Order: sequence, then C-alpha cells, then structure tokens
Amino acid sequence: MNETKEVILVEIQSNFIKTIIEQDLASGKHKEIITRFPPEPNGFLHIGHARAVVINFELAKHFGGYTNLRYDDTNPTKEDDVYVKAILEDIRWLGYEPKNIFFASDYFAEMFKRALILIDKGLAYVDHSSAEDIARQRGNLTTAGVESPYRHRAIEDNKALFLDMKAGKFKEGECVLRAKIDMKSPNMNMRDPVIYRISYAEHHNTGKTWCIYPMYDYAHPLEDAIEGITHSLCSLEFEDHRPLYDWFVRETEMPDIPRQIEFGRLGIENTVMSKRLLRTLVEEGKVIGWDDPRMPTLSGLRRRGYTPASIRHFILSAGLSKINSNIGIDMLEAALRDDLSASARRAMAVIDPLKVTVTNYPEDKIEYIEAPWHIEKPEMGTKKVAFSRHLYIETEDFVIEKPNKKFKRLSVGDEVRLFNAYFIKCHDVVKDENGHVKEVLVTYDPETLSGSGFSARKPNGTIHFVEASKAVPATFHFFGPMIKEEETGDLMMRFNPASWTSQAGYVEAALEEVSDGDKFQLIRNGYFSIDPSSTPGKPVLNEIVPLKSSYK
Repeated sequence: MNETKEVILVEIQSNFIKTIIEQDLASGKHKEIITRFPPEPNGFLHIGHARAVVINFELAKHFGGYTNLRYDDTNPTKEDDVYVKAILEDIRWLGYEPKNIFFASDYFAEMFKRALILIDKGLAYVDHSSAEDIARQRGNLTTAGVESPYRHRAIEDNKALFLDMKAGKFKEGECVLRAKIDMKSPNMNMRDPVIYRISYAEHHNTGKTWCIYPMYDYAHPLEDAIEGITHSLCSLEFEDHRPLYDWFVRETEMPDIPRQIEFGRLGIENTVMSKRLLRTLVEEGKVIGWDDPRMPTLSGLRRRGYTPASIRHFILSAGLSKINSNIGIDMLEAALRDDLSASARRAMAVIDPLKVTVTNYPEDKIEYIEAPWHIEKPEMGTKKVAFSRHLYIETEDFVIEKPNKKFKRLSVGDEVRLFNAYFIKCHDVVKDENGHVKEVLVTYDPETLSGSGFSARKPNGTIHFVEASKAVPATFHFFGPMIKEEETGDLMMRFNPASWTSQAGYVEAALEEVSDGDKFQLIRNGYFSIDPSSTPGKPVLNEIVPLKSSYK
C-alpha cells in the first residue's frame, strides 16, 4: 500500500507518567527505560489500542529506551495466528518497530516454576470447587469472602495435584490453582484469585504441549518481570489489580521488579471501542470484516484512508491523564485533514454527472492542460487535464435559474470558470421527457485559459469537471456512523445498515492508473483513498473525510 508522506510531527506532552520516569532516571532507580505493548491476539487492534501503542513507544523513545511487543496468548480458545500477524502489521503501520517480539507462551515453563514456588511457600492451593462456588466464596463489594474447603490442603498434596493437572489427569473445570492471599480483603482481586485453569484446546504457539494455562492477572506481572520492563503502563481499570500485580512479583521472587502505572482510557463518541463487540459485528456479518472502512479498527481506518501520522497526532495532542475521557470525532478528523491537506494530491471527480456540451469547441479536438498535483507542493509534479467539446460536471453545480447572488455555480446566462481550464457560459439546456435537465449547452472563451492572466471579467464562481471521452468510470463509497447514537439497546439492533452508501461517477484521466491506498483531495468533494477492491481502469474510492467546510 502506498502511504502519503507524513508531515505531522508532535512531541509527547508532559504528563504524570513522563514525570515519574524522569524521577526514576534521576534517582538512579533505572538506567534504561523499557516498556511493552501486550495485546491478546484474539482480535484486531482498534483506535483505543492505538493510544497504548503510541504512549508506550513514544515514552520509551523519548528517554532513549525501547518497547517490546508481547502477545498475551494465555487463552488458547480465542487466539489465532491471523490476529498475531494483523497486530504486528498495525504497529508497523503506525510507525513503530518493537525491539523484541515475545509471547506469554514463551514463558509458560517459567510461570509454572514460579507457581511451584507459591505452593512451596503455602501461598497457592488446588481447588476442586466449581466456578460458581468459587464466585460465591469470593463474596462481593459489601460481603467478605469465605474460605474454600480446599484452602488448607498440605503443601505436598497441592504440589502433587498441580503436577497431575499439568499431566492431564483432570477434566476441564474439575480443578484450578488458586493463590492463597486474603479472603476478607476489601479488594476483591486479593480474595484467592484463580491463577491456573485446565484447557485442552490447541494453542496457536505451543500446540498441545500444555493443558494448563495461567490467568492474566498471574501471567502479566511475571511477563513484565521476566522481560525487565521498568514501567508497565495500562488502562485505569487495572488500578485495583495493582496490589495483586505487586504481590505476584514479590511472592514468586522475581529478581526484576516492574512498576505498574495506570492511565485513563480515551473514548471517541458514538464509536464502538470494545474488541468483543467488534468481533460480534464481524461474526454476525454486519460488516465485511475487521478491515471494513466503517470499523474503528486500525485495519479499517487504514483501508478507509486514515494516515498513521494523523492518528499519532490525535493521540499525542489529546494528552494523558489519570481519568477516562470521551471526546468527539471532530478532533481526530481535524488531525486527519491537517495531514491530508499537505500530503494528498489534488484531482477532479464528478460523482453525480451532468453532461455539458461546449457548442463552440471543435467536435474531434482534445487538448491537454498542464496542471499541478498540488498548488503548494511543486515537488509533487504535474498532470495532464483533458478538455474537449464534451464534459461532465456535478449535477448540483447547475440550476436553470440562478436562485440568489450567493449561488456561485452555473445557470442559464451565467459564466463560471472550469477548474484548471476555461470560462464557460450557459446558453441553453436539453431536457428529457420528464422535464429534467439531461444536458447543458455552453460556450467557452479561448482567451480565458487558467493561468493566462485573463481578468477582464469575473466569473460566477469556479466549478470542477471531467472531460467525457477520457473520463474513468469510478465507484465512490461514503460512510456514516455505524451505530445509531440516538437509539438504545442491543448493539445489533442499533447497527446502522445505511452507514455505507455507494455512487457511480467518473474521475479524471490522470487517475486511470492508481495504487491501493493512494490518497487524493477530490476538488470540492473531500478526501478519498483508493480501495484495494479497485481494478485497472475501474478505481474504487473511499471517502476518508469531507472537506472542513462546504462550498455551498
């Protein structure tokens, strides 16, 4: 995919995590900063994950450190290599390269060894209670937990049973390994959490080597410690998990001690920011896939035409705080327009064509006018704009009678400039049997070629066009909100089937040969990107974002 040249450079702003890191370096606690991005490979990354990617990589880079990509693949029933590959592709698309690529499954043997340490210290036990009984035992926010009847098993019995779990001697759900902490703790996470469960599903990385798998709250702090992560950055909902994080690192006797720091999530209004819900949309066939241009996944945004620079700019400009925040899509779109305004080539397209005949232009003549791809970027080069007797303009750019002085387009008796070409003046129309205008008859003034310096008359505005014989048939896709904001209830019921519409039209001849991901500002129509479904001579264009303000 051809990406536009990136033009947005934004430094990471001062924030509380940056201050903590500065203090840790100044005190000598750390000599090098190591962060990690730890996705579970059970879906594609979305714009919310992008914040974690950007923050981890940018902070480490700012202090001369590095970031690991680590897949938290501890749940074999939901994970797949498809997601592993997609996540790495998204990170690289955003502009980052991990120093190391690890898997939680790389450490399964070490985690098992550390679980034996907990058992030997009397801090873990095998529990044969059902999942429902364990949930009841743990109580709730207002009721203290009660001890499991298996909590005081002998250490040697627990070790033997845990080895039997590993050897596959129990059925799924028949028993688990729990940490022995404090069933009366006000923090629910400390009430003897499950740290290993049995699963006979084949693992995407380790196959059938293991039939016991560590739970996230146990695995994650050990993974950080094994890799020597200095600052483990995570979202705010893990704040109550921090005492458990620290407990596992301490009691499993890990030599390196990472520090967990939580920051607020960044939500976007009327945008689904749940991987689970997005996966449901894919599995229910509501969208064409994870890369559906309406999806807030990075692959969907990439296909739609978003640029990595604009996403980084958006995230860094939003800052970082200890509270969750929800902002409008306008801020993201503003960053996108800033990038595309400078990087996207200019082109002409007619999305709702109306035929125009230049009656005083020779029938068999076609001329080509040299025009820049970007008026402010001469380094982008030039293109050839065709002009002849037969043209297409936008239907909305013409009315028979001029409605008011503010109408800066073509009407009978009025003269307008054609972008990059000549002045034309309408003198008549041709209507169909229903009285609708099907053709506009105009004359042109050969003295008024764009760039000639002609200034004797002021036209009634400027409109774009496409020469008819060289026009390239194109399909234009437009996207609205995927979820109906005004409605409540189940996500599937709120899905907006009208969020994707298409229109057949034409683009100028210079766009006959384009590549997947090429981006253009279609004059007065908005920013568009070439979709991978395009075929030679038949481009498909996705609207990335409309122009900031309408010419209407």
